[in-house]
Amino acid sequence: QVQLVESGGGLVQAGGSRRLSCAASGRTFNTWLIGWFRQAPGKDREIVATINNSGGYTYYADSVKGRFTISRDNAKNTVYLQMDSLKPADPAVYYCAASAVYTILVRSYNYWGQGTQVTVTS
Repeated sequence: QVQLVESGGGLVQAGGSRRLSCAASGRTFNTWLIGWFRQAPGKDREIVATINNSGGYTYYADSVKGRFTISRDNAKNTVYLQMDSLKPADPAVYYCAASAVYTILVRSYNYWGQGTQVTVTS
């Protein structure tokens, strides 16, 4: 079992940057694959990026590829999402989630944080 807490959301101008953090509890953090997801009002939750347990493999949705970077520091039990060149299409509640197996399917993630709001102003 793992508990996740996101932080770092807020207001940012279009074209700007923001870094989100996902802090995890538990001594087995380095066994979990972590994903970042987002959900805008009226839309389904969608995957943004994932990172495997060692940090050696990452996946990005096409909509954020080249702009967002996912990374993890297993010594700090934390996963980061660096968001650059933010666009008006990026605002949403951003969630991190953990899965015991590698997957990009939202339904396969077992543990979720409470989410952090990102708002982009033009």
